[in-house]
Amino acid sequence: MSSRQRWTLVAACVGTFMLLIDITVVTVALPQIQRELHASFSDLQWVIDAYALTLASFLLTAGSAADRIGRRRVFVFGLALFTLSSLACGLAGSPVALIVSRGFQGVGGAVLFATSLALLAEEFEGRQRGTAFGIWGATIGGAVAVGPLVGGVLTDGLGWEWIFLVNLPVGAAAIALTLARVPESRDPAARSIDVAGVLTFSTALFCLIFAIVRGNTEGWDSTLIVSLFAAAVVLLAAFVVVEARIREPMLDLMLFRKPAFGGASIVAFGLSAAMFSMFLYLVLYLQGVLGADPLEAGLYFLPLSLVSFFVAPVAGRFAAQFPVRLFFGIGLGTVGVGLLLMRAVDADSEWTALIPGFVAAGIGIGMVNPALAQTAVGVVPRARSGMGSGINTTFRQVGIATGTAVLGAIFQARVEDRLTNAGAVPRGRVAQAAEAISAGQTRGIPGAHEASVGALDEILIVAAIIAFVCAALGLALTRGSDFVAPDGSSEPSPNAVSSASQSESATVATARATPNRGT
Repeated sequence: MSSRQRWTLVAACVGTFMLLIDITVVTVALPQIQRELHASFSDLQWVIDAYALTLASFLLTAGSAADRIGRRRVFVFGLALFTLSSLACGLAGSPVALIVSRGFQGVGGAVLFATSLALLAEEFEGRQRGTAFGIWGATIGGAVAVGPLVGGVLTDGLGWEWIFLVNLPVGAAAIALTLARVPESRDPAARSIDVAGVLTFSTALFCLIFAIVRGNTEGWDSTLIVSLFAAAVVLLAAFVVVEARIREPMLDLMLFRKPAFGGASIVAFGLSAAMFSMFLYLVLYLQGVLGADPLEAGLYFLPLSLVSFFVAPVAGRFAAQFPVRLFFGIGLGTVGVGLLLMRAVDADSEWTALIPGFVAAGIGIGMVNPALAQTAVGVVPRARSGMGSGINTTFRQVGIATGTAVLGAIFQARVEDRLTNAGAVPRGRVAQAAEAISAGQTRGIPGAHEASVGALDEILIVAAIIAFVCAALGLALTRGSDFVAPDGSSEPSPNAVSSASQSESATVATARATPNRGT
């Protein structure tokens, strides 16, 4: 490995680590953010959703821009935007300022994710490429595994602002390294940017999430909420029309003609909507009901994080030998079982009651992720592997955003119902008390712990149902005959691509954010 290759690998891994750790690192800091910024429950949801929505909206487009403008140039732009947005997050003095800053962070994250592997694919060939992407993959697993713990350490020791401010020196060093050591590259045959697709898709998602988050407060039959839902439907329909007619769409609808591709997309959505969107509400339980501090909450998540981290490479080896549909069905089904096991908690439980559920969910996550990577690129021609991988990642982020919003709406409604039925809070203050409890403020509210745990119990059931339904669909839709060989021909076996070919396809897939791009 040459010096230039080594530094390119370091820059790509640092950028990827920064953007991925900011998905999980924030969760354990949310109760402290709520207290210091006087944030509402919907504000906390938007701190998560703003990042996920913008990352999902701009991921595919960022790859196109990198190919046209220059991958190193766009990567540096992403680093700069992410770093400056982190500064803005750390200096935010209000929930609105933090949410807007998180949105810009998501745009920077989309740029980093779309271009990091493109830089690696340009520099590495053959066996060296496999080694480089293996290190990059380990970086992803490490970021997800240590995110809650790092968030707990920083929040408990220095304050919530430092989960963002710590990105400043790292980002500045990565920018300097990239400019000094990483060569520029671009694709002369790159396609144009799908502006109409970005606008319709992003606006539709915003209207949908905003309506779900504000539904309890405004009333589900209010003019505002009904109008937002209607706008989301119209804009999504417009997005489909645009993508079907445009010559170079950012999302090629033809890919969904293969049931396995749709199955992988559903599983990606379901895993995020069922499990990762639950992190917010589990943290609210750990800190608001059990009284854990941020560091303790981060430590409590280690059984889930570490189990998934160690199961993933084992599952990845077996995914090349057994039908991936089994990993979808069994893995996501195991996540559903884990969510149901977490219902063992009550207002007087110790955190250890969550361990069986965390372990089961960790096993399921570790089983699903390698199979997702394999299917997202294994059922599409190599020329479209970048788009296949990008669409799968987009479905993951949309799952986090919509799952957080839907579960939050149910959680708050169930808290309000339980407070009303208990009668311990005056009727005129029930809505206000429910909002406070949902945001983690249980102190001084009669019956708060019981209402919070009861609502958590119900959304765990909803999340488990999402996991089971998506597991069944993934199992039913994913067929071995849908897989293609590297030359584009159909393969009859359940896993048509060998483990070596799958690794190569997966690396090229994420490296390319659009079809018909060479590296």
